[in-house]
Amino acid sequence: MIMRTANLTKVFLILGLGVLLAGCGDTFRNITEPNDVEVPDDDPRVRQSTVWDLFDNNQDPNTAVAVNKYLWDASLDVLNFMPVQTADPFSGVIVMGYGTPPGGSRAYRATVFVRDPALDARSLSISLQTRSGPASIETVRAIEDAIMTRARQLRLEDSRL
Repeated sequence: MIMRTANLTKVFLILGLGVLLAGCGDTFRNITEPNDVEVPDDDPRVRQSTVWDLFDNNQDPNTAVAVNKYLWDASLDVLNFMPVQTADPFSGVIVMGYGTPPGGSRAYRATVFVRDPALDARSLSISLQTRSGPASIETVRAIEDAIMTRARQLRLEDSRL
């Protein structure tokens, strides 16, 4: 009997918390502009939110990806001697497996991170490794320069269309 009372207490406590949280979702109705002009309730800027909004997927599916397409394509072009293991255009990460460049003897693997929509060197981050450890700074810089050059070429080709 004591066990059943404890279970009922837990159920009522959880239900009470749920009702309490559901009541917390009200918005302010009389939102004013800087000039103290009242905004009508049907204005799209006034939106009543509730606790259930946490479970909604309100993201616009037509939103553009925040990754520079020229840097993305140039990275795939320049590093085409490496097999692509994973590529996520929404986060801007390309992970490549070991591959040997044409005319080279050392195998490399790379992780490319395109983090900004701008065609800028700061938008590109590369991690390059050999089987014995990290690649030299000069090699990484040469790969970055090659990707930036190819990205600019791709942008010029698009502007001629």
